[in-house]
Amino acid sequence: MSMDDQGGPVDPVEPGGLGEPDGPTSPRVYGRPAPTRGAHRRSDSGHRVRTMVLLVVLVVVLALIGGYVWLQSEASPSGPEGPQVIVTVRPGTGTSQLASTLQSKHIIGSSLAYRIWGQFHTLPGVLAGAYAFRQNSGFATVNRIITGGPNVFPVQIPPGFTVAEVSRRVGQLPGHAAAAFDKVATDGTVHSPWQPAGSTNLDGLLGTGTYIVVPGETDTQLLTSMVRRFNAIADRVQLTTGAAQLGLTPYQAIIAASIVQKEGFIVKNMGPVARVILNRLSKDMPLQMDSTVLYAEGRDGGSVTSKDLALKSPYNSYLNKGLTPTPICFPSAAALQATLNPPAGTWLYFVVVQSDGTEAFADTFAQQKANEALAQKRGLP
Repeated sequence: MSMDDQGGPVDPVEPGGLGEPDGPTSPRVYGRPAPTRGAHRRSDSGHRVRTMVLLVVLVVVLALIGGYVWLQSEASPSGPEGPQVIVTVRPGTGTSQLASTLQSKHIIGSSLAYRIWGQFHTLPGVLAGAYAFRQNSGFATVNRIITGGPNVFPVQIPPGFTVAEVSRRVGQLPGHAAAAFDKVATDGTVHSPWQPAGSTNLDGLLGTGTYIVVPGETDTQLLTSMVRRFNAIADRVQLTTGAAQLGLTPYQAIIAASIVQKEGFIVKNMGPVARVILNRLSKDMPLQMDSTVLYAEGRDGGSVTSKDLALKSPYNSYLNKGLTPTPICFPSAAALQATLNPPAGTWLYFVVVQSDGTEAFADTFAQQKANEALAQKRGLP
């Protein structure tokens, strides 16, 4: 029996009572509750959220990097620039519409990329006109061209023009000067196969119509295009064969056609005018055409006075028989065709008798005087 400090008996502790447990003792842990199954679930859920956030961030970062790489590849495409393409911009065209056109013509790869790129760069306003681009161009190059405004210009060369008139018209184009073009056109730099040996005169030997002048195109290149166009027309109307059938050289036929162009005015007059010229040549008569005198004076139209008719010049067909030394203008295809295939007739004279330019033709001088009186009565010059 155990005794307490006072000498009294101490009751034994029953197993399972409030005393120390049977067996080895273990330390107690205070202040941290034992984990439960619900706590484990919350921990797993938080881990999944953090993982999803990281994945989303990673996807966004990769998308941004990919988008940047794509945008840069579109803005600065690899490989050389392609062929030149002309784009005509109509009034009111916006940047988005132009971008779609540029994509359709393969000048840029993506209109969307161009518009996105434009959010970080200033896109210029678009002026109406024609622009020359090259396929597979970078966005900065496209912007530079648009900023500069239209850079492609049409130049119209109508039938009846001379080299001097063409020079003045070309001189109005940006990057060109009338004097420079005229020099190239008269110094033999560009030659026509129809020119006589030793001649550098291209009057009558340039094709008429509209030419599209692109950036960097030189006067020599433009003039060469004009010569080639005339050559194509001459081949189409069979100039060499037709001239031979008339007993003329091709160059003489061109001279005659240039006079037909000036004197005939409209297509329906040209055939009969050509016949008048051929009839006068065959009779060894002077042509007596006002247009030849005007050419000698450097004039395009207008009245001819007695003083003009007395001008001493090889181009004065009142004082000289035969054709003029050179063509007096660029004939149209219609004038060439009429000259090479004139209608049958014995006419020697003609005069305008209607306000629309219609001419009357006569065999005799008396008939001509009657037609002139009719024209005067109608108030025609």
